[in-house]
Amino acid sequence: MSFDVAFLFIQQGVASGLVTGSVYALLAIAIVIIYRTTDVANFAGGEFYMAAAYLAFFLIAMMALPFWAAVVATIVVMCIGAGLFQRVVLAQVAQARGVSINLVIATLGLSYLVKGIVRSTGFGDTPRTFPSIVPDGSITIGQASVSYLDVVILGAAIVVMALFFWMFNFTRMGRAMRAVGMNRRGAQLVGINLGRVEMSVWCFASAISGIAAILIAPKLLMTAEMGSVVIMAFAAAIVGGFTSLPGAVIGGFIIGITENLVGLFISSRAINVAPFVIIMLVLIFKPQGLFGGAVKVRKV
Repeated sequence: MSFDVAFLFIQQGVASGLVTGSVYALLAIAIVIIYRTTDVANFAGGEFYMAAAYLAFFLIAMMALPFWAAVVATIVVMCIGAGLFQRVVLAQVAQARGVSINLVIATLGLSYLVKGIVRSTGFGDTPRTFPSIVPDGSITIGQASVSYLDVVILGAAIVVMALFFWMFNFTRMGRAMRAVGMNRRGAQLVGINLGRVEMSVWCFASAISGIAAILIAPKLLMTAEMGSVVIMAFAAAIVGGFTSLPGAVIGGFIIGITENLVGLFISSRAINVAPFVIIMLVLIFKPQGLFGGAVKVRKV
């Protein structure tokens, strides 16, 4: 392979990896905010992503709603569904012994339930193509070719991440979420409603997952198994640090770029292996993740 070809592959891999990584970053943020605030590893995150894509597809293709109305409706429905799951299921499960494992099992149960519902409707039986409102075409950055859709995906993902970080750091709800994540008992003593904060966290996470799904769905064939992408989101969260929101973003971009470079330089068959190699290296040399910080014992 000549230097010119290798340099072209690097540019194309980085450009495409930023697009893919932005979606991984959104999904990783959704996982991290739930874990950071409630200590629950949400294994239903992939099914939130999948359900949002199918719901938006149904509203656009079957109900003939305008794209923007379908997006708003999808986000609202996802928020309501996730909020009800937290309030009706998780809040009750949390009162039982073995809280951590019971909560994880509850999220696993939700993932199978959502997948089963999609399959039972008939939508998940056949791969489907999500409609795109972005015109065909591409732009060239350096020697890399990037489609208009890729530009929209990356730009929209960055805007969503920026808005979330602003909310998390500068609003009353964001401060409450951070307080609950640091010390639940202390947050409760100063008047923070734990139930409301936890329900809000699940709503935000489902909304972010839904946005990620709507952004990337036009580039994929939709199936009931598309939620398996959550594995890459967990990989991004582990690489960046499972309690670090900036780490989740950086981890998402690392995983996305690595996938694309491996696919170009080695083989497309090695793409799914690359993230786990990165995880192993990170866990060996920095078990807390790149931005996870030192281990802290939380008093409750």
